[in-house]
Amino acid sequence: MGKILWGIIVVLIVLWLLGLVLKIGGGLIHALLIIAGIIFVVQLISGKRSL
Repeated sequence: MGKILWGIIVVLIVLWLLGLVLKIGGGLIHALLIIAGIIFVVQLISGKRSL
């Protein structure tokens, strides 16, 4: 599950950067990026994160 989450986070960051550059899909991409960030922080705090 950890590798899938990291993949999703990377894809969202790339889409977010494309949204900033091309000015498309900003609201949805920002919302998904915030959700991915929250999941990342929760895993980091709970100690279930593995490299």
